[in-house]
Amino acid sequence: MTGGAASAASGPVDACVLGVDIGAGSLKTTVVDARGRERGSASHPVATHTPHAGWSEQDPEQWWTALCATVPRALADAGLPAASVRAVAFSAGAHTPVLTGRDGRVLRPAILWNDQRSGQESAELQASDGERILAIALNKPSPTWTLPQLMWVARHEPEVARATHRVYVAKDWLRMRLTGDWHTDLTDAVGTLIWDHGAARWSEALCARIGWDPATLPPVVSPTTVVGTVHAAAARATGLPEGTAVVCGTSDTSAEVFGAGADTPGAGVVKLATAATVSVVGLAPQVHPTLINYPFAIPGMWYALTATNSCASAHRWLRDRFFLRPGDDGAAVFAEMDRMAGEMPVGADGLLFHPYLQGERSPYWDPLLRADFVGMTMRHAPGHFVRALYEGIACSLRDALGQFRAQGIVLNEARIVGGGARSALWRQIVADVLGVRIVLPAVTDASYGVGLLAGVAAGFFESAAAAARLAQGVRAAHDPDPARAARYDALFALYKDTQAVLAPINHRLHAFAQQR
Repeated sequence: MTGGAASAASGPVDACVLGVDIGAGSLKTTVVDARGRERGSASHPVATHTPHAGWSEQDPEQWWTALCATVPRALADAGLPAASVRAVAFSAGAHTPVLTGRDGRVLRPAILWNDQRSGQESAELQASDGERILAIALNKPSPTWTLPQLMWVARHEPEVARATHRVYVAKDWLRMRLTGDWHTDLTDAVGTLIWDHGAARWSEALCARIGWDPATLPPVVSPTTVVGTVHAAAARATGLPEGTAVVCGTSDTSAEVFGAGADTPGAGVVKLATAATVSVVGLAPQVHPTLINYPFAIPGMWYALTATNSCASAHRWLRDRFFLRPGDDGAAVFAEMDRMAGEMPVGADGLLFHPYLQGERSPYWDPLLRADFVGMTMRHAPGHFVRALYEGIACSLRDALGQFRAQGIVLNEARIVGGGARSALWRQIVADVLGVRIVLPAVTDASYGVGLLAGVAAGFFESAAAAARLAQGVRAAHDPDPARAARYDALFALYKDTQAVLAPINHRLHAFAQQR
């Protein structure tokens, strides 16, 4: 953190808060002290399952197991006792629905934001009600939103729909295990595509459109609202003190943008996580079919984003399918892949990658697009494929950034977050491909950002805006190199041309695969 960070915080030096984030591959708990410093952390694996092509699910009980495992380890890493914890807050992938019955039991696995099963439902909603949904909910139907996912459940698993007593969002279900509360925050509410922004309530019209009972949807509060305290059974399971304040929290991207210190209108953040996103902070939603809008963690502010579905998930897929051997250390394999990519030239000797392993969002909004390596020859070695993956995801981000530029929103600098940001090579490729200065913050995790929000609720910081200012330390910066940028301009043109040619073939391949 920067030297001035400590002076803006007012909490006791021996107190801390916890931020907990549920990711696609793990849950992470981070300890943040009263001066806004990350003091320790711990992670625990969480499995994402793909029982069918295009599906992406998690078992919520694994989140609870991971929380119980990480809380004591994170505190031990920080060298702090459990009694020092003043509050805990949660984040997770946006608007992931967890459906429970009257007895509180989870009725089916949680459908993640990158699940593509509701492609047909999304197309139907767009065709019949697209303009109305955009006006009410500020976003365009796609499989990432809860509305078409619940429509799919009502259509294909009607017994689950009938049995649903409560709909939780992922972070809210895990938090409920500590408190028994039932709430969500405004960011996740908007992300369901069921929240009526103008009326500030759940849309009965959109619920009726998909045949869903609005009474199953939770009350909505601010991200820094204390919604309960840790009850006795949860205290015994996690090691948290009974009575510890529990804070609502927010979605992972909102927490990441907040934790990256993007606290002013026009601030930009690039995320290299399970998905890759470009976010721009503003004072109002940027309502347009090509952009995604969410309320920000700082009251009165919003962020718009464009997104590619597969980033770190594609990186992990490449490692696990082609580089990882039994007994290997996964992190060491990633490091070796990064080294090999660094030995390859710009453009990977003509090897091109489209990262559409789970369809695509911006700018195509097409769940049937497929990933590919184009241009393979006998000369291409393993390092070429890693380099092509880095470059292909950067090209996909440039494709997404084009949607901002089309709306007159200019981005000259962006903070970079997510697991992919650990690679200096990948950060530089992003800077060169986007033509944007890339800055690596001192801390990049959603768990840290949501920990700062817990600190606001605990009284450590005078406001969310003040907490965000604590996160503006910088570890590294990358300016675009003109020569490499010119080379990537040519590569991006090839990326776009091949995407246009291959899109209809992707659709034919999907139809072929369905004809078994």
